[in-house]
Amino acid sequence: MKQHSHEFIEIYDGMVGFGFDRETDENTVVYYLQKFSDDRLMAVLKKRMTDEDLTALFELLSLLLHKHLTEQEYHRLFLKEDHP
Repeated sequence: MKQHSHEFIEIYDGMVGFGFDRETDENTVVYYLQKFSDDRLMAVLKKRMTDEDLTALFELLSLLLHKHLTEQEYHRLFLKEDHP
């Protein structure tokens, strides 16, 4: 059974743009992240990114996870593991 899903990108047919309203901004961020994490795209990008690019991206994602998820949510939603 697959643990990860990227269904939003497959069904979303709304506007993609930033700065219009909160809902469109949220949907655009999800759209971009799901497009960004595509295996074929990442196979190309990861080889072209500098060490600084990789560090900046990792640190931003880690910061956002730490800021917005409890430890239990981090384990359950991000790591996909049971956590007491």
